[in-house]
Order: sequence, then C-alpha cells, then structure tokens
Amino acid sequence: MRLNQVTVGTTDFQASLDFYLKLGLTLIVHSPPRYARFETPTGETFSIEQAAEVSGVTTVYFEVDDVDAAVARLDLPLLEAPVDRRWRWREAVLLDPAGNRICLYHAGENRRFPPWRVGGGAG
Repeated sequence: MRLNQVTVGTTDFQASLDFYLKLGLTLIVHSPPRYARFETPTGETFSIEQAAEVSGVTTVYFEVDDVDAAVARLDLPLLEAPVDRRWRWREAVLLDPAGNRICLYHAGENRRFPPWRVGGGAG
C-alpha cells in the first residue's frame, strides 16, 4: 500500500492556494474555485478542495531538512515555534487559512525507525 495524497478542505480557495505556494509546494492542477493539487519537491501530492465549512482537527506533516531555516524562509505566523519533541522530532506548527494544522518537522530515521518501534528494526 502507498499513500497517494492528502486533500484538506478550504473555505477560502485563493488564500489557501497562496499559503501552500508560499510553503514551497508546486501547483500541478488548478481548477479554481474548487480544487488545486500540489507536488512536494520529492514528488508526493497534496490537494485543497473548497468546502462550505471545515470542522474537526486535521494535521498535515511536511518533513523538511531544517525546521528553523524553513520557518525563517516562510515568514508566516506560527502556532508553535520550533521545538525538539521527546519523540525525537523537531517541529514547528502553523495554521493554514482554513484552520488546518500544518506541522513542519524533521525526524530523519526516527520517523520510521524510532527506538520504540514495534518489532524493532532499523533503516
């Protein structure tokens, strides 16, 4: 099984489009005012879709090589400044225009192979 993409709802299509372009994603499908799909620098896809309302909590994780540098480059308001977590990830959290939580993080090998991984194993 492979994860193809994640789609989040938006109540302001243009504001969300601008946000994800500023985040560094490349626009690959543009069907305003309803839908847009983006690609990450490593080829994964992510999309936004117009919704009457966005409820619940969605958190999307984007891994970057340097969280602090990414945050400085973006110049976007943060919900949580970069911090080292006990699960060995460095994270910063911001909100997209629809209120979805966006976590910029760096985990390296700890993303898939933390010391407490069920069944052990190393990358």
